[in-house]
Amino acid sequence: MDKELELICGDSLEELSKIKDKSVHLIVADPPYNLSKDYGNNTDNLEFGSYIDFSRKWLGEANRILADDGSLYVFMGMRFISYVYSILEQELGMFFRSWITWYYTQGIGKTRGFSPRHDDILYFTKHRDNFKFNLDDIRVPQKTYRSINNMRGANPGNVWEFSHVHYCNKNRKKHPTQKPEGLIERIVLASSNKNDLVLDPFVGSGTTLRVCQQTNRRAIGIDINKDYIEMAKKRLTEPFCGFDSIDTRMRRVPNDLNDTGIREEYIQNHIKWFLSNHPDEVEYFLKEVDSKYNKAKPSNNTDLLSYFGICT
Repeated sequence: MDKELELICGDSLEELSKIKDKSVHLIVADPPYNLSKDYGNNTDNLEFGSYIDFSRKWLGEANRILADDGSLYVFMGMRFISYVYSILEQELGMFFRSWITWYYTQGIGKTRGFSPRHDDILYFTKHRDNFKFNLDDIRVPQKTYRSINNMRGANPGNVWEFSHVHYCNKNRKKHPTQKPEGLIERIVLASSNKNDLVLDPFVGSGTTLRVCQQTNRRAIGIDINKDYIEMAKKRLTEPFCGFDSIDTRMRRVPNDLNDTGIREEYIQNHIKWFLSNHPDEVEYFLKEVDSKYNKAKPSNNTDLLSYFGICT
């Protein structure tokens, strides 16, 4: 395993207490939601007060180890998210940035009540003004080419659509709440720089470390389940052919790219800007360009596919 990536099997509270103050640049946390899910050697069914106490303790440790310009993203279910928000803002004095909605098209089916189709992510920073946010690294393509538009792309907003990692996906692991790599990619690119240290205190199947591995970040992952730690270790040795999910807007081919020279320059920039971690999507994108612009495509199409290492 890469020496810049560390996996620790242990209780998160105990292991977090061993990490130095202000040493972590980004924390991506997907703790148990206390919904009685079975995580192998422990279950997610604490009493209400005990769960709040557990949340308060690990969030306090997270705040302690977060660098002054650091960011924290917390995945959380609706039952407890308001309590987590209150702990972060009122008790720890952190600064609220966004309440992100992760929308997915398939989820649990219900016959009494409405079926859930989203998860929520709280985004807080340690400092009011001094924090990293790399907007250019997470922009999404514009719908239409206009000289007045920023063709580097638009802000993705706070509603993110990524498909679940379905059981038919070749990257699906034996973990009940595996998160899509494209979802974590956006968080990591937005709120950390290359060589920064990223921490996932509930690493599960290892998605955060996989993303950090491919985006040149250092990372620490903690999990109490040794089977998940071994799963994550194995995942980090697998060949990389692109992240297992993508915001479908990244495939968007802008309208009105009618000038051949502008179109060919844009196509190359699009691949570099939006698909650099998704080489398996490049061929699809070029076919969409081909379809929209009457077989017009860049003369170095073959070179582009080769350069980005398209998996076959």
